Formats: sequence, C-alpha cells, structure tokens
Amino acid sequence: MRALLLGLAPLAFAVPALAGGFTVTSPDFPNGGTIPMAQVLNEGGCTGQSISPALSWSGEPAGTKSFAVTMYDPNAPTGSGWWHWTVFNIPPTVHSLAAGAGDAGSTSLPAGAGEGRTDFGFSHYGGPCPPVGDPPHHYEITVFAVKVAHLPLDAQSSGGMVGFVLHFNTLATAQTVGLYGRPN
Repeated sequence: MRALLLGLAPLAFAVPALAGGFTVTSPDFPNGGTIPMAQVLNEGGCTGQSISPALSWSGEPAGTKSFAVTMYDPNAPTGSGWWHWTVFNIPPTVHSLAAGAGDAGSTSLPAGAGEGRTDFGFSHYGGPCPPVGDPPHHYEITVFAVKVAHLPLDAQSSGGMVGFVLHFNTLATAQTVGLYGRPN
C-alpha cells in the first residue's frame, strides 16, 4: 500500500470537474429520481432485488484509455459516506453496463473489468438501504474517463482506495444521482 501511495504521489493534480459533453444515464431511474426496488438491497431490513442499474455514457474526452464506475452515498451516517459499488478497468470501447452486470456471480462485466470491495464487505453491487426514517439519501453514480488502460486495483480494493487511485488518473467525470429513503 505504501509503495502504491508513494508511486502515485508525483502524479498529483486536481480531479477535473464534471465534463460538459461527458454524460451518463440510466433507463432504470432519471437523474434526481427515485431508485426503484429492483436496485435496492435485499438484506439488512431492505427487500429489494439488489440488481445493479443499467448505465450508458458518452462524450468522454480524447485520450480516454479506460472507464471506471462508482456508486457512493455521501448521506450515510458514518462520517465518511458509504461505497455501494466500484468497477474499474472497463475498456475504452465499452459505453454501457447492462442491468445486473455488477450482481454477485454475474459474468456480464466487460472482459478485463474488475470490482472493488464495497462498504458491505463484498466485491459486487450492493443497493441502497438507508436507515428507516432518514430523509432520502443521494446515491451518486459517477463514470470516470481514465487516462490509463489499467489501474492497480483488485477485488480487495476499498472504495476509498479506488477513489484515491482515480483521483490521480481521471480525465473527466459524468454523474447521475438517484434518491432512495425508507419512511418510518
């Protein structure tokens, strides 16, 4: 870990803001819309189906050599948010992920792509399941246009580590946000 951090230090620069022409959408819910039960976690008191959402993106900048996708809840009552999904090393010719591509046991991710460890402790998609009574949480799905073909990550890489490595290797990002809450 220390060698990885030291090796990346000379590459430090600010991650670019969302790029105007780079966009991501999901047919499962609109930006700012409610995440349906199909994408909600099926454990921890939640009764969804835990199916990863379908995603499509376009308009990445020239020089993109791979993509990464993250799903993060900044509203989780942890002090540091909650990582629901990380996918990296998606080939630059791929511009979508099918619904269910990130599910446990799925073989639908593109060849060469990998998933990191979520805050649930597993390395596949984990849907929303906020505490009962919390206001709806914001689930940020971000697609990263990456300037290298392969990031040094694996199934044990935490969401924080994936985010750290992406910080040094991102050309642009596109984001969509879904909302989900559990009333009293």
